[in-house]
Amino acid sequence: MSDRVTITIEAGIADVKMNRPDKRNALDPAMFTALAEAGEQLKTEPGVRVVVLSGEGKSFCAGLDMASMQAIAGNDDSEGRSTGNAGDMAEGRITHLAQQVCWVWQEVPVPVIAAVHGHALGGGIQIALGADIRIVHPDTKMSVREIYWGLVPDMTGTFQLGKLVRPDIAKELTFTARVFPGSEAFDLGLATRLSDDPYADAMTMAREIAGVSPGAVRGAKELINNMAAEGAAEQFAAERRLIRAQVGTQNQVEAVTASFENRAPVFTD
Repeated sequence: MSDRVTITIEAGIADVKMNRPDKRNALDPAMFTALAEAGEQLKTEPGVRVVVLSGEGKSFCAGLDMASMQAIAGNDDSEGRSTGNAGDMAEGRITHLAQQVCWVWQEVPVPVIAAVHGHALGGGIQIALGADIRIVHPDTKMSVREIYWGLVPDMTGTFQLGKLVRPDIAKELTFTARVFPGSEAFDLGLATRLSDDPYADAMTMAREIAGVSPGAVRGAKELINNMAAEGAAEQFAAERRLIRAQVGTQNQVEAVTASFENRAPVFTD
């Protein structure tokens, strides 16, 4: 695993940190790979009873790396399609890499608590939604940001969002791509709990969970997930199909170009 993600295990708690603080933990190819590898490792890591997922520095995760966005504006497929083609489909898996960095936390058999602060934008909010529990600072800037860039949410976000909020709310957040605070996320049901120190409170909760019967906790997560995961494979396939239909189109490139040129986009019907 690269240094993009660090894992420290102590007293049954796996402390997982996205480790690119100078870029607000933005998602580049190395971060995608490291997150997925971290989740895979923790599926079978001995002695782990709970996971805390957080970001080093001032933000949880600011979404896709801007270098990838600039590549889209320059019509560079190798970088510009980082979210649409991030990894091949492994045999027997219902996700590709960009989706797996979110979904892997549901596959980890123990509870995963996301400690969210600073920014959780685009892919960042989708990673947070992949956790079982979200402890969020009230001032965190959050957004289902993809449509701003001419894309659709493609990292399991539509599936997870639709499980947590009403369809009209999911549509409003997605269609507008607006930035909203963590306090509103709690009101909407996207945040489990608000905290002025999400990481400290996540660790406190983790210690509480680590202190109860590990078999019972694993069993409870499996039972709840059996109900919650219905339809996931079909939705993830639709995400992959629809993101491919948008990436590199004239309107999608225009959305990115206009943002970098600080002007209003001009779209064609």
